[in-house]
Amino acid sequence: MTAEELHFDASGFSGQVRLFPLPNLVLFPHVLQPLHIFENRYRELLEESLATDRLIAMAVLAPGWENDYEGRPPLESTACLGRIVTHQRLEDGRYNLLLAGLRRIRIVREAPPLKSFREATVELVDDRYDASSAAERPRLQRSLMAQFRRVLPNMPEVHKQLEELLCTDVSLGMLTDLVAYALSISTTAKAALLAEPNVDRRCAELLRLLAETAETSAALPASKDAVGRSSDRWPPDFSRN
Repeated sequence: MTAEELHFDASGFSGQVRLFPLPNLVLFPHVLQPLHIFENRYRELLEESLATDRLIAMAVLAPGWENDYEGRPPLESTACLGRIVTHQRLEDGRYNLLLAGLRRIRIVREAPPLKSFREATVELVDDRYDASSAAERPRLQRSLMAQFRRVLPNMPEVHKQLEELLCTDVSLGMLTDLVAYALSISTTAKAALLAEPNVDRRCAELLRLLAETAETSAALPASKDAVGRSSDRWPPDFSRN
């Protein structure tokens, strides 16, 4: 992903967003998410986005959404603002697209249901770094990288891609988002990490989750894909709605 794709000028942001809520996908800043759009309401959302600012807010459906998926079920209060990087319209009107995660946002209030898709007023949420933890932060970053390496498949290509990423100037906030996105944990756990603006606390929770994952992985055989081959990709294949 290029710096241009990740650049976001907050000064021109209206605070009004189109909501694309899903039950099992949490988008984080700094990552690319493939999406397949097939529902009519979300085709309309995408077409409006393409014609204007190319922004979509990926929201997470709160527990109990199954009873009202076609309506307006409750949402988690933190979402992720994304920008369409590229898209492909299929012959039957469906779309494939790549969405770049830009910023955390907090939903302030939803707009009246005047369109087929949901809209909301939101506020941007910045990463927060406590001054009191500054001296401890380099150790946290080293620990997070070390623990993440432990839970990756033992394959040279995976580690090569990881090392290329970590050789760049990655902040702890960005690193936590990349790890949280790639890590195979529950949607609930990912939503909680997205909702945590304090980077040090986010890192501490990730270290706890990584330790649990390492313990579980040690007791299991190597993971395989649907046709029985061991996975050798990092980041892993991403979910499509």
